[in-house]
Amino acid sequence: MAQWFKELFDYREMLFSLVRKELRSRYKASVLGFLWTFLNPLLQIAVYSVVFRVIMKVNIERYYFYMFAGLVPWMFFTTSVQGSSTCIINHANLVNKIYFPRLILPMVTVTGGLVNMLYTMLVVFAIAVIGGVGISVYLIYLPLVIALEYVLCLGIAFLVSAVTVYLRDMEHIISIVLMAGFYLVPVVYSRDMIPQEMQRVYHMNPMAVIISAFQDILYYKRMPTLDHWAAILAASLAAVAAGAWAFQAMQKRFAEEL
Repeated sequence: MAQWFKELFDYREMLFSLVRKELRSRYKASVLGFLWTFLNPLLQIAVYSVVFRVIMKVNIERYYFYMFAGLVPWMFFTTSVQGSSTCIINHANLVNKIYFPRLILPMVTVTGGLVNMLYTMLVVFAIAVIGGVGISVYLIYLPLVIALEYVLCLGIAFLVSAVTVYLRDMEHIISIVLMAGFYLVPVVYSRDMIPQEMQRVYHMNPMAVIISAFQDILYYKRMPTLDHWAAILAASLAAVAAGAWAFQAMQKRFAEEL
């Protein structure tokens, strides 16, 4: 594995170049262009606020901000997983023509999603100040939580990007899983609404714990609960190691499948 990291470091300029290309091309033909990075979550929050706050009467103070704090990391997760499922297929010509560490391609997708999330966080901070929610000293924990989510996304991206080369249905399966997964994390509802007997299952979901940490830091302005962080850190590191190993094993036949 040390050899893989060394090779990725040697090709770091290619990684940065592809990330820049990914960010430029994402909204290239769009009238509003990069503004969609900010508008997309805002519009989603407007829709969910009407459905859950007005119609379903979810009783959470400053519901728009509670939801914003959870939606931003969830969008990063879904963008990373969904985008990485086709990243090898979409770069088939590149894969078949030149040599480079193929792990770079899912890393480009996840890193591009990370950059988008960081820009969106500027809107979160602005709304926190303007809306009177404020910012607390516990913001210092946010980079750690973001880094942990990045590692988790990388591990999943390595695996699904390789599997999709052999099983093209994986792209559609992932869409359905992510759609269902949205309701398994506390974005549109409070974690207090989860029945006590389901709490153990809830804390086994890494994204539920990560999103709760975002909400603790940004919405509740308190230190995130660390009870389950050792397990989540271990799960994230295991996901990267397993995902990278599986990717390396499966990439030997990429050229034949593409």
